[in-house]
Amino acid sequence: MSRNGDNMNARLMKGMEIAKKGGIIQNKRGWIVPSQSGNGSYLVYKEGMRTKCTCPDCELRKVECKHQIAVKYYYNEAVDDYGNVTVTKAVRVTYPQEWTAYNKAQTSEIRLFDVLLKDLVAGIEEPKYTFGRPTLSLHEQLFCSIQKVYSQLSLRRAKTLYDNANEKGQINHSPHFNAVSKFLNREEITPILQKLLVVSAKPLASVETKFSPDSSGFRTSQFNQYAVEKYGLPKRHRWIKCHIVTGNRTNTIVSARITEENGADCPQFEPMVREAYGNGFNMEEISADMGYSSRENYNLGKEIGANVYIPFKSNSTGKSRGSYVWTKMFHYFNLHREEFMEHYHPRSNVESTFNMVKAKFGDKLKSKNWTAQQNELLCKLIAHNIVVLVHEMFELGISPQFN
Repeated sequence: MSRNGDNMNARLMKGMEIAKKGGIIQNKRGWIVPSQSGNGSYLVYKEGMRTKCTCPDCELRKVECKHQIAVKYYYNEAVDDYGNVTVTKAVRVTYPQEWTAYNKAQTSEIRLFDVLLKDLVAGIEEPKYTFGRPTLSLHEQLFCSIQKVYSQLSLRRAKTLYDNANEKGQINHSPHFNAVSKFLNREEITPILQKLLVVSAKPLASVETKFSPDSSGFRTSQFNQYAVEKYGLPKRHRWIKCHIVTGNRTNTIVSARITEENGADCPQFEPMVREAYGNGFNMEEISADMGYSSRENYNLGKEIGANVYIPFKSNSTGKSRGSYVWTKMFHYFNLHREEFMEHYHPRSNVESTFNMVKAKFGDKLKSKNWTAQQNELLCKLIAHNIVVLVHEMFELGISPQFN
């Protein structure tokens, strides 16, 4: 019972998000509803007094799917006492694009990316040279690694980038093409990249007050051979899971954690939120999906002065068990659902952040082992933050300073 209720709540949330994004088109057959994944669309049509959908969820499980719910929220039907039907179409809120700022950011991105990257890595303490053959400085290795991931070029083709950076004085030596691969395979680099990610978001601390956590998978070049041999399942790529907290206004990533593909979301909430809060972000609101629903997460929000909006599962109760804020938000969720959802809906911005990262830097990791995969993914997230900064330099007029 509770599991079915959870599934229904999840469909409700997703359906409302689809309706909010818009793109639903009505024709003679019914309504064309875009797939939430962005691949294709489905037809929602009327059969008698009810609607049906061509998606597998509706056809196989015989339940009201998220696409039917989206139509319900996008087109509100009202029936008066005489049986007359009035259909009201919801108006999607749109925001005008600042094309002048956008064009300047796009045409200046590559040049400013290198400038900001150099300033960012300069804040990392350089280890003292002690013994052996001198190697590239830590700053230069970080610069070349993030630049290479940003470019999405192969190791050999990226050598030209290092040569150009050397000519511009951004690095002192152009490394061997294989230097980046060796660098990303070092375990001690992971905490350094995590620190750089947090620092790269700090210039936007003054404009970000609402945040959302979520996770998404990134594909590796390895295959799950164990399942093939033991269960005879089709060969498939292995994935790693990226957990982030993103600012809902600019889509900057303020904290991240990387786990195996089945890593749970809820335990990552506290360390990421504490990291962002500890680095100077004023977290007024945090909205997250049902996977983060727990008393501990609500308590953390109260501790740091943030209002947390996480939908409750169908089997949740209002019993406090030491958490007054849990009881308070439980009743608020049930008695003022629409108002609660107004605060919850900005959570979809974190999905936009993942879409931005994957569209620009790819959803596949080229590295072969776990350490290098983590470091490569962190480089993607840092590159994303720098690109966001470039755009906000023109749209918000900020001048990024890294401490």
